[in-house]
Amino acid sequence: MKATQQLHELGQSLWLDNITRDILDNGTLKRYIDELSVTGLTSNPTIFDQAIKKSTAYDAAIRQKGAEGKSGEALFFELAIDDLTRAADLFRPVWDRTNGVDGWVSLEVSPLLAYDTASTLAAAKSLHARAGRPNLLIKIPGTREGLPAIEEAIFAGIPINVTLLFSREQYMAAAEAYMRGINRRIAAGLNPLVGSVGSLFVSRWDAAVASRVPPALKNRLGIAIAKRTYKAAHELFKSPAWQRAFNFGARPQRPLWASTGTKDPQASDVLYVKALAAPYTVNTMPEGTLKALADHGEIGPAMTLDGGDCEAVLAEFGKAGIDVDALAAQLQEEGAKSFVNSWHELMEVINSKSAALGKG
Repeated sequence: MKATQQLHELGQSLWLDNITRDILDNGTLKRYIDELSVTGLTSNPTIFDQAIKKSTAYDAAIRQKGAEGKSGEALFFELAIDDLTRAADLFRPVWDRTNGVDGWVSLEVSPLLAYDTASTLAAAKSLHARAGRPNLLIKIPGTREGLPAIEEAIFAGIPINVTLLFSREQYMAAAEAYMRGINRRIAAGLNPLVGSVGSLFVSRWDAAVASRVPPALKNRLGIAIAKRTYKAAHELFKSPAWQRAFNFGARPQRPLWASTGTKDPQASDVLYVKALAAPYTVNTMPEGTLKALADHGEIGPAMTLDGGDCEAVLAEFGKAGIDVDALAAQLQEEGAKSFVNSWHELMEVINSKSAALGKG
């Protein structure tokens, strides 16, 4: 049995952190679903930037939509929605079979809105309506300004992938925003079953401290943070407030492990997949990590609900001078800036291709 199937049998969802028109057109995504137990998909501005930049598969659509007068951000979202609705349709049987637990695809609002609550909410509503697929999650960053938009979007019945979470505290804040939206739906007599995941970024922790810690601590911080967050999530799930909501028909917000491609060439290429195996969670992984897992990956024991050795490991990082709370805030800010940079690059690619294809 492939390690991908073993992970699926354990109860963890394998999602692909990639989308290109090529893998839709040539059947690769369908093959990953059929052969590698892939049950969902995530996207972000960086992924689309690379997909459009490095492929001619979008050229005909860019030429057509440009002739219709579309440009820039409006043209991009047309392309993205085309791709993600196709992907959503491929995953729809999974969504139906699991009663909406799995089978999701994700589309991110413009990262330029990360610190604008009202515009984020408006964009989330618009994009979800335009896509017209029940298994589409709208990605909203878990920044301070994003939290009210997450609550309002959940209250409006829009499924949300909370992105750019880096710590237990950031995850908890996002989970509470989700639950506020759910409780408002319960109070209003609405169906509280609204899908959501909270995406904790893992490998960026280790990249951030690689040059600042002794060899014995390398590539251990992200996993420790994830274990701490996993423990906190389950403590939330069993709290009376959440149990009450579940009795009305709500579901827990699943933890999603993001940024799980190994950045250190000296470390295992499936380091974060093996360490973060756990039921009722999601691991969204780059295509290279998925292939490595299928080819030679091994699945270790599942994460324990008590966090295992996370606090002892984090104490060692504290002794090494790492301020985890300060670094979490820094990583979230840097992550938001990185997506903005990718967004600007994406708009440049869209505009330059539109101009060139228009002349053609």
